[in-house]
Amino acid sequence: MAFLISILAWGQRITIINKGKLLGELFGHQPYEAIKSRDFFGHPLVEAFKHRTFNGIDLDFFIRSIKHIYQEHGGLEMAFSRGSNSLERIEHFRSLFLETEHQDRSEKHLASPAKGSSAKRLNMFLRWMVRSSSKGVDFGLWSSIKPSELLPPLDVHTARTARQLGLLKRNQNDWRSVEELGNKLRELDPNDPVKYDFALFGLGVNGEL
Repeated sequence: MAFLISILAWGQRITIINKGKLLGELFGHQPYEAIKSRDFFGHPLVEAFKHRTFNGIDLDFFIRSIKHIYQEHGGLEMAFSRGSNSLERIEHFRSLFLETEHQDRSEKHLASPAKGSSAKRLNMFLRWMVRSSSKGVDFGLWSSIKPSELLPPLDVHTARTARQLGLLKRNQNDWRSVEELGNKLRELDPNDPVKYDFALFGLGVNGEL
């Protein structure tokens, strides 16, 4: 569910939450068991699903690909665990995810840092799964990736605040900027650099700076 919600995480928060609730209903609130054991092709909720440019065709592919990842590649954590840095991890995951038959249109919903994308939503998903749950924010379910290896989810609010604070010099919101900001945050806290994401985003979205 975290992965699917992260993919849908652009636009108004209330809309994202409502789409998440709709997916919960689709899976009977047991997403792992449902995706593993059921075929959702042609399901009316899947066919009617739409969130901005993500539609039922994309959702059907994502469900089938998640199932493939768990059946053939040991699950999402294993799929993200291959590589020495975030770019390699995401690109390895992406290559496995795209093994499932799909339309070209669906690939745009799976960011590629190798092609320059900031991969905001995938970095946010990794933050959720890796950072400790002790503060009641992230899940801390994965142990194969260290918090020190994470990079910040870079969006317009985070990037604007980072530039105002002198943490980011590059003008484009691309992967090179993600790495630049990540290296700067690692100077502040080498063990948990992405904890600053909350402050950077909050200041930016509320216009408090």
